[in-house]
Amino acid sequence: METLVICIDRDNDLGEKAKVITPVVGRGANIAAAVSLATADPEDSDTNTIFGGVHILDELRSLGVDAEIVSFAGDKNVGTISDKKIADQLDDFLKKQSVKSAIFVSDGAEDESLLPLVQSRMKVDSVRRIIVMQNENLESTYYIIKNFLRDPKFLQTFFVPLGLALIIYAVAMAAGYPGLAVIGTLFIVGLYMILRAYGWDDRVTVFFSDLKKAFRGRQLSFITTIAAMLTFLVGTAIGSVSVWEISNMNSLAFYGIVPMISLFIKKTILWYSASIFLWILGKIFDRIGARQEYTDLITELLFTLSGTLLFWSAGSYVLSVSIPESGYVFPIEYFIYSVVLAIIIAMAGIYFSFDAKVNKIKKEETDSSKPAVLEKNKSKPEDKIVTIPMGGQDSAGQNEPDDTDTEDMGPVSINIGNQK
Repeated sequence: METLVICIDRDNDLGEKAKVITPVVGRGANIAAAVSLATADPEDSDTNTIFGGVHILDELRSLGVDAEIVSFAGDKNVGTISDKKIADQLDDFLKKQSVKSAIFVSDGAEDESLLPLVQSRMKVDSVRRIIVMQNENLESTYYIIKNFLRDPKFLQTFFVPLGLALIIYAVAMAAGYPGLAVIGTLFIVGLYMILRAYGWDDRVTVFFSDLKKAFRGRQLSFITTIAAMLTFLVGTAIGSVSVWEISNMNSLAFYGIVPMISLFIKKTILWYSASIFLWILGKIFDRIGARQEYTDLITELLFTLSGTLLFWSAGSYVLSVSIPESGYVFPIEYFIYSVVLAIIIAMAGIYFSFDAKVNKIKKEETDSSKPAVLEKNKSKPEDKIVTIPMGGQDSAGQNEPDDTDTEDMGPVSINIGNQK
């Protein structure tokens, strides 16, 4: 295949509204998908993106270019989850088809943010943005505000921190702590802004999405993850109580903030490490059950153990020096021994990491040496398949001309929802 026309639906309107399973390959299948989406939501701009891609496909084929069109969709949780789904679909498609270059079609800047993802896998000759001309009445301020308030991405960005802040403020005021109401509100808003700025909210979404999949798949990692979360909370409570007891004795002003932080670390680090160990062990057992590689997880265990040893020894030494009457005795020699042992454990983790990379390279070389097999019209048993004939096809798999205005690759299968 010389040119591939790629249409991107990052927020998966095709799946959420039209119940179309992506990727959608072929001219006829994409037209059917666009019609389904337009029927479900006439205002959705992804419909015009697909029709724009079909128009580009027809232009290329009229010039004698061997071209095809495919539409990829992500997830309603726009970000890491949706981008990963699109990347996986694109990788699976490229394993089955040899493509020289691509034309990227989108309806705006949000979908075009995935352009580097496509460029890292193939050559992109052109980027086409489909802009829909609107009636003047539709461009009114009221219409724009109305659509913003219906956009889940805008609602999550604006109303989530505002709602959390109002809840914290109301609870603090009801409990009779007006000072904590302002502090709690500022803390929640500030924390949310930091999470959004560094993209950690996407990681939280991925975490709970994986937890949901583990529950549905009856995987051990679901139980170990819940146990890890509870262990983390127990460790935090124990550390907070320990620091609170010392602060009640008016020792904070005398000893300073560093001993208090050291005490909190010493009381919580083993609990935190246990929670990480539980979480990783569950993933290891899941991979063993699925016969997948788990050497990288052993590396994470070793690095967790190394970091735990460093933090625990540092906290113990600071407490033994700053608060000797607390009964903590930890000579400097023990701290040095702990650092050396932590380095040795980290080196073992690096070794396992290097071994995992070597095995991954060998596996990729083995897979690349195998011939790619394209299975046509393969679908899940529970999928509802609609076959759209788009032209003749001889026994050798070559297209034959017919009376239609355009030629296509033959019958095209499009998945429309799940049939239970």
